[in-house]
Amino acid sequence: MVDAEGEFVEYVSARLPSLHRTAFLMCGDAHLADDVVQQTITALYVNWRRVSRADNVDAYVHRMLVHKLVDEKRLSWAKVRLLGSVPEPELSPVTPHDEFAERDSLLAALAHLPRGQRTVLVLRFLCDLSLADTAAAMGCSEGNVKSQTSRALVAIRQLLDVTEMAERSAR
Repeated sequence: MVDAEGEFVEYVSARLPSLHRTAFLMCGDAHLADDVVQQTITALYVNWRRVSRADNVDAYVHRMLVHKLVDEKRLSWAKVRLLGSVPEPELSPVTPHDEFAERDSLLAALAHLPRGQRTVLVLRFLCDLSLADTAAAMGCSEGNVKSQTSRALVAIRQLLDVTEMAERSAR
């Protein structure tokens, strides 16, 4: 029989890359994603005995991750600017033959979406959560998830079409 701490280590070891990916896709900032994942894992450790008895541990942890991200964004220190202006994100130039061009376009398009729309797309399509699990993770109704998904898909299609047209004209 595996003890609770062993189960926790096994769970986190298996899910850590996925949690980092999910957090990054939701917030678009690798450093913030690291912080949020660390806070989520810490809270998970403290509550592991209760969480491990949940029907769907992954859905519970996704909900914790979403809440930690929202909490992090609400903190006042996150709004402090150390520079006179916000620097432009440093993106490496993408050539048309670059195998990561689609990924970069998708990340850029996700970054332009509002947080709720970005979160719903990441959870539904990149984490492959069901409608019910996404609603539970976000703490909202299934109808809200459906409407956010619909709006997000329209917006991301428009953003990706604009990006594709700009790439074609640059060739």
